[in-house]
Amino acid sequence: MAETRRKRGKKPEFDEAAELLGALNDLCREKNITPDFILDALETALVTAYKRNFASAQNVKVSIDKVTGQFKVYAEKEVVEAVEEGSEQLYISLEDAHKISAGYNIGDIVDIEVTPRNFGRVAAMNAKQVITQKLREAEREQVYSSSTKILNDIVTGRIRRIDDDNRVFVEVEIEKDEGMETVEALLPADEIPSSEMPPKQHYAPNMRLVCYVSEVKAGNRGTQVVVSRTHPNLVRRLFMREVPEIADGIVEIKSISREAGSRSKIAVYSSDPNVDAQGSCIGKNGIRVNQISEELRGEKIDIVKWSENPVEFITASLSPSSVLDVQIDEAEKMAVVTVPEYQQSLAIGSRGQNVRLAAKLTGWKIDIKKPEDIAVSEPEAEPAEDDEE
Repeated sequence: MAETRRKRGKKPEFDEAAELLGALNDLCREKNITPDFILDALETALVTAYKRNFASAQNVKVSIDKVTGQFKVYAEKEVVEAVEEGSEQLYISLEDAHKISAGYNIGDIVDIEVTPRNFGRVAAMNAKQVITQKLREAEREQVYSSSTKILNDIVTGRIRRIDDDNRVFVEVEIEKDEGMETVEALLPADEIPSSEMPPKQHYAPNMRLVCYVSEVKAGNRGTQVVVSRTHPNLVRRLFMREVPEIADGIVEIKSISREAGSRSKIAVYSSDPNVDAQGSCIGKNGIRVNQISEELRGEKIDIVKWSENPVEFITASLSPSSVLDVQIDEAEKMAVVTVPEYQQSLAIGSRGQNVRLAAKLTGWKIDIKKPEDIAVSEPEAEPAEDDEE
C-alpha cells in the first residue's frame, strides 16, 4: 500500500517542470517564437517571486534547465577576506569559498544553490502568468512587424464596423511568414486637421474598400494600422498595380495632385521613345484608368505628359483646355497663361479646381488670361512724330 501511495502521490518537482517546459515548447512552435524569449523573462519573474516569498538571499538568480525544465535558485555572493556580521547574504569568506573551489579569489562571485523545497509550485504559478504575457507580446510584435511591411502600400479589405464617431474599421489581410494574418485597420472620420475620407462618400459594413496604409503604430493595446482614402499615393499605388509599365519602371509618375473624391492629375514620363507613357496609363479603350477611377468611386483622372520644359509642362497640366501662350517668370515661379476666351472657364475649372490642381502638379503659380486681357495690359505704342518740314 505504501508503494501504491507513493506512485499516486505528487510528482517530483523536475517532472512538473519538464511538463511545463514541454507545453511551452509546443506553444512556441505554434506561435513561431523562440522559447528563449519566454525563458529569459521567466527567469526574471522567478527572481522576483523568490524575493517576495522566501528572501533567504539578497542577490539571486534563477536558472532553468532547457532539457529537464528544472528550476534552480542561486545566491550570488562576493568573495571577501572576512564576512562582517549581518552581511552574510551578500558576501562569502575566502576560506568558505575555497571549500567549494580552490580557484576562487577575492572579488569573485560564488553561486550557491538556495532553491526552496516547494519552489516548483511557485515557479509554475509564475510561469503561467509570464508565458501568457510574453505570448501576447510576441503576437503583438509579429503583427506590428508584418504590418510595417504594408506601410506606404495599398490594401484591399472589407468594412467590419462603423462606430458612433463615424470611424470606419476595415478588416484586411497581411502576409506573415507562416501564412496570412487578419488585422483591423482604422479609416479615421472627419477629424481636424484633415480627413482620410473623401467628402460625400458613404460607407457601410461589408463594403469592399481599397485604402492606402499611411501609418502603423505600436501601442499598449496592440498594433494600430491607419489607412487613408484621400492620400495622393493611393492614386500612385493604384496605377502601379494596374499599369505594368509603371511597376517595371518603364513609365514613371513624376508628380500627382489630387482633390480626393473629385479629380486628380498625374504627370507621367518615359525615357524610352518607343513607349507612350500616357497611353500606357490610359490603356486600351481607357480600361486601365477607368478601373482606377472606379476604385476611387468615379474620381476623374487627368493623365498629362511630364516635360522638363516648364512651358510644355504647364500647357499639358491645364488639360483638357487649350492654351495659346505661356509666359513664365523663373524668379517668381509664376506663369501667365493665355487661353481662348471660350475656354477660360474650362482652364480655370469649377471653383478654380483645374488651375489649382495644375499649379500643384507643376509647382508653378498659374494666372489664366484671355487674349483681350493681355492686349489691355500691354502699353499702347506712342504715335510717331511728323517730320519737320
